[in-house]
Amino acid sequence: MRRPPKASIKSVQYDLFASFLTNDADAVSNALELWDGIPKYFLNGRQQGKLRGTNGLARSYQWEYSYQGKPCMVRIQPALITQEDGRDKAFFPSVTEELVEEALKKIFTDQQHGYHDASNAESWVRFTLGMIYRELKARGRTRSIREIKRAIEVLNRCILTLYQEGIEAYSGPILSDLITVNREKYLADADSQHAARLPVFLSVGINGLKYRQFNYARLMDCDEQLTRWLYKRFIHRYRHASMIDNYHFTFSDVKQGSGLLQQGRDNDNRKKVVRSLTELRGKGVLLSFTDESIKTRRKITDVKYTITAAPAFIKEQKAANKRARQNLDKAHTLRIVDKSG
Repeated sequence: MRRPPKASIKSVQYDLFASFLTNDADAVSNALELWDGIPKYFLNGRQQGKLRGTNGLARSYQWEYSYQGKPCMVRIQPALITQEDGRDKAFFPSVTEELVEEALKKIFTDQQHGYHDASNAESWVRFTLGMIYRELKARGRTRSIREIKRAIEVLNRCILTLYQEGIEAYSGPILSDLITVNREKYLADADSQHAARLPVFLSVGINGLKYRQFNYARLMDCDEQLTRWLYKRFIHRYRHASMIDNYHFTFSDVKQGSGLLQQGRDNDNRKKVVRSLTELRGKGVLLSFTDESIKTRRKITDVKYTITAAPAFIKEQKAANKRARQNLDKAHTLRIVDKSG
């Protein structure tokens, strides 16, 4: 097992990642398109129950999707968590793990808790369960210490295997090399220090400046998981948001890309998309949206959604674009990355 550095490592790449162009650094974080685009948190409790056998165990689950037009597949091997009766039970990462990961990425941007080794493309975050608890509570997403502890275990013990165009591109947990206290110390003090190595996708993104500033407070304020997924997609894809430039996408793209539309009838799934778009309109991301049914004869085969950005989202995307340009200029001046990249 690798160990986190004992002392902070000077890293210009990390300094750029942890510096935001905003008047409220507490409200923003970083999004990474490649990592965010991997469906990881789409299996809810009911679905997980169906995947488990009578012994509580489950086989790996795979999902096909596309990224930038390329066929991809992710296989998720569930984490085995020992229960109070001594038996192992399989858990796939879901909504709580999604929220805990977002909280950890935010904590990582605090230079007292984040370490980045640019030469080895390694990123570490130091945290306590209490820190995550307080962060989630402040964002209206409260989870108990016990739920947070289990989420950390699931993030560390589940295995993601990513295939791009049929070739295995990555295999590993979401949180690697978890350095944690034992159960006795955990029960005695939820503020004992832990450390974990963050996904290599994040480390490579930091080195290559492949990330975007976004409104983390708004993301955590969204109630629906699909709403958060759509919001992240708009952050990456609707970069030049304006009131005259629309952005459009299809229902089939969302269904395959998110993994979050698995209700029995597509009519119910389409209603779910509309509910999430309506929530984004209420959160100040969208000014308006329309949906146009695509039919073959009388049957709806797809839906095209067209969105218009709200003023708040336009302002945030402009700030993200400006920060990206400034970071690239600084990195080019320091010869960290090629400006053309």
